[in-house]
Amino acid sequence: MGRISTLVLIGFGAFFIALAPLLKFWAAGQIISAPADQFGISRLEAKGAQYFSLQDLKVLTGDLDIIVTTRGDVKEANSQRVVWDEATVVNDVTNGRPQIDLSERRSAFDRYTGLGVNCCGTSIEKAPVTLEGQIYKFPFDVQKKTYKVFNSTAQKAFDAKFVREDNVNGMPVYVFEQTVPPTKTETRSAPANVLGMTGTTGDVQVDRWYDGKTTFWVEPVTGAPVRQEMQRHEVLKTQDGVERTAAFVATAKMTEQTVSDLVKNAQEGKSMITLVRNTIPLILLVVGVVLVVAGVLLGRRRPAAAE
Repeated sequence: MGRISTLVLIGFGAFFIALAPLLKFWAAGQIISAPADQFGISRLEAKGAQYFSLQDLKVLTGDLDIIVTTRGDVKEANSQRVVWDEATVVNDVTNGRPQIDLSERRSAFDRYTGLGVNCCGTSIEKAPVTLEGQIYKFPFDVQKKTYKVFNSTAQKAFDAKFVREDNVNGMPVYVFEQTVPPTKTETRSAPANVLGMTGTTGDVQVDRWYDGKTTFWVEPVTGAPVRQEMQRHEVLKTQDGVERTAAFVATAKMTEQTVSDLVKNAQEGKSMITLVRNTIPLILLVVGVVLVVAGVLLGRRRPAAAE
């Protein structure tokens, strides 16, 4: 009976010792992932923005309230990917113009790395799109390097370069900046007189050009952005390359409440990662060593007692 107890102690101890690195280096990576059942509402503000109002047929200046709702499509998720639908509503608070801009997109991405996956009807404004680069989040254990991040307006991925370390609400973060060069996003017709073109009648072809800069404050363990600022510059140009009017010029920043909520979520995620990667494996290792030592000592005492 004593020999059996010794073997049981040593066996369990060896099992816990073997389980500790497995949990730390493999299982943790399988447990920690982006949620399939995501639901969140983020708000941004853009003070003194300019945009071309179709209702007024002129450029208006005002403060904008931007509401972004993100919802996970659980049915399309699997062990490797998640699918999120996003709807954005822009309201002009200053001029009392609700819903001056409505947009939607559907994205699929690797739930562990955050890289775009092309499946499940990914689209922008219901038009199919090819995703590339990081979508919504950076990978776990973010490095101080350059990452490709998808820009939904230009519908391409561009470099987001690490620029510095910072602090958001007491949380250490890495800051990345992405600059999008002038990119033509669409061509449409517009009345010449609305564009201020004297001597020209009827409609003319105009191209919408976008360039911008996005700054991400990212919690490095989870890869979750906790603050975001977007400088968006869109103008309308006629086919001769002449800029005729602003289309949408604004700097949008997340509200403090949204930032606070994102920091809280990132902190909870970071704590869970620390628990799974470090705390539990350390406990398993210590318990395993104690059991093995106890088993060895018990085995040595038995012969001595028998004498």
